[in-house]
Amino acid sequence: MYDAIVVGARCAGASTAMLLARKGLDVLLVDRATFPSDIPHGHFVHRHGPRRLADWGLLDRVLETNCPAVTSMTTDFGDFPLAGQELVVDGIPLGVGPRRSRLDNVLVEAAVDAGVELRDGFAVDEFTQEGDRITGIRGHRRGSRPGVTERAAVVVGADGRNSRLARHVQAPAHDAVPTISCWYFSYWSGVPATGLELYVQDERAIFAHPTNDDLLALFVVWPIAEFTRVRADLEREYMAVVDRVPELAERVRGGRREERFYGSAQLPNFLRKPYGDGWALVGDAGCHKDPFLALGVCDAVRDAELLADALHEGLSGRRPIEAALADYEAQRDEATLPGYRENLMAAQLKPLPAEQYALRAALRANQEDTNAFYLAREEMVPRDSFFGAENLRRIAGV
Repeated sequence: MYDAIVVGARCAGASTAMLLARKGLDVLLVDRATFPSDIPHGHFVHRHGPRRLADWGLLDRVLETNCPAVTSMTTDFGDFPLAGQELVVDGIPLGVGPRRSRLDNVLVEAAVDAGVELRDGFAVDEFTQEGDRITGIRGHRRGSRPGVTERAAVVVGADGRNSRLARHVQAPAHDAVPTISCWYFSYWSGVPATGLELYVQDERAIFAHPTNDDLLALFVVWPIAEFTRVRADLEREYMAVVDRVPELAERVRGGRREERFYGSAQLPNFLRKPYGDGWALVGDAGCHKDPFLALGVCDAVRDAELLADALHEGLSGRRPIEAALADYEAQRDEATLPGYRENLMAAQLKPLPAEQYALRAALRANQEDTNAFYLAREEMVPRDSFFGAENLRRIAGV
């Protein structure tokens, strides 16, 4: 009998399991995949993500996978490139973009180091229950017959947007919005990286950032209505968007694509109720969003921390577990919804409001204020430190 069984050992599940074990709980972590292994998902970690990794003692381990820290950011919304430099606070960089094979493996190893029992290559066939209460899992290792049953006080679903646990318990969703965009990406060698780059114009977007082994991760985005046309001639459509940014296109065409194209058109937006009798959800299982603002990993590790704190309080008897998990939901929603709604707007690939173009123009020749803008925009410092009314009037010269 475990305190918790965590289904899914990627960033949300491995983080939750690790944090629970560090609090002294007995945790089983299962995943049908084996580690290290990659998944075709975006993998830039920014905002509060790098600081949490550092607080957990893991940021250096991520960087040691031959993944550079990202300390600069350039955005161009069809006006001009606005570049922030030296974006570091207390030694924590703006971001880091490790391949998921590297990031997830660091987290899995940290979970095992904390005392988690790992069973990778293990498929969950069904969830056991007594009445309405989830009591455990039944599954099997790859190549063996079904029939292994394990019990726990709580089963955590960290099994992605198509969560089997969420379907089993019929977790209700809210604030749901259908897929807005489609994405394709690949990895390029021989392309000089300039940090995190974002280009948006004419309902197209490009994201680029350095990743492991001196590769550049390059993502291209279209409205979902164009998916069938894009897929029919993918490489041509992909490069046609890159060519809209001549300086970037020159760098990319001077390099070499090292892998096939990866992509997705299954990107629904929703929040699910993240707990019930004997179960909880974390990561994409509890909240999935369009990748535009790259909130997936940083929100997953944040919610892992919130859930681990709630489960520890409930399972230790410090307070009723129902009350602790209700607070988890409230805290998750309060932290998630502002960025979730901002992301839904940005993912439509529309021009910025006029006042944002005006602010960018006022920053163009001022590197110090541009750096402060990005630090606040990325929540590396309090947003009010830059976006307060008095400071904005100073920058505008009024």
